[in-house]
Amino acid sequence: MFTPSRDEARRFLADTWAKYRAGAPLAGLEPVAAGIIALHPEYHAVLEDPARHQDTDYRPETGAVNPFLHLSLHLAIAEQLGIDQPRGIRAHFERLTRARGEEHAALHALVECLGEVLWHAQRHGAAPDAAVYLACLERQR
Repeated sequence: MFTPSRDEARRFLADTWAKYRAGAPLAGLEPVAAGIIALHPEYHAVLEDPARHQDTDYRPETGAVNPFLHLSLHLAIAEQLGIDQPRGIRAHFERLTRARGEEHAALHALVECLGEVLWHAQRHGAAPDAAVYLACLERQR
């Protein structure tokens, strides 16, 4: 399993966006990442100036959203939806898409739940709990 460091993940996102903007060929996970980044114009300036933002800490207590974390959660969800893991996530996504009227809004519900589950797992030094994740999705409307 590939587990990139924070810097590697940030570099991947910035490099992918630069390649996409230049019209260069994308490979592997890059086309998925570029599509996700395209949906988030509010983060384009950050990705277009990676040297300035590479070491920025986005602390929740400041109210700052970490664009790299947000995009990475989207990437994780794209993988989860592709293989329906945890089982049932795709059905939740489809239900939320119908309820919210668009895929991107549904994806943000998944991002919210995944972020919550990962935060709890990290805080308690445990593995992420798929049952808790799915229960969170069940509560989403």
